[in-house]
Amino acid sequence: MLDTNIIVDVALERQPFFGNSEAVVSLVEQGQIEGYISASSFGDLFYIIRKEKGRDLALEFLREIVTFCQVAIVDSTTINMALTVNFRDFEDAIQYSTAVLNRLDAIITRNPGDFPVTIPRIITPEQLIQEFSNT
Repeated sequence: MLDTNIIVDVALERQPFFGNSEAVVSLVEQGQIEGYISASSFGDLFYIIRKEKGRDLALEFLREIVTFCQVAIVDSTTINMALTVNFRDFEDAIQYSTAVLNRLDAIITRNPGDFPVTIPRIITPEQLIQEFSNT
């Protein structure tokens, strides 16, 4: 699962993160990995991208990304789990719960310290890129 910060890095071309985040999104777009975005992230993504680039570009970006990323389901079970895990940030708790309940292998994030867990794997874009360059 791609954490929200990875998608925002690509959408807003945020430096110095853009290159690695774009490489991760490219792996998904090329079908080398199956990428998921939490359904709950779309509202946050639209809000953040719209503030920087406007409504039309935000919608265009989200329409494009959903053509090659899967949307991970967020339902009441996900929210209830997020409410019970001990995370400092509730959005991260939702991301984690979404990944667990959708049986995803890993969460790719720039902020692995925000996820005090080992299952699923919590990896950075750099770690994922390194894994792919070693195969």
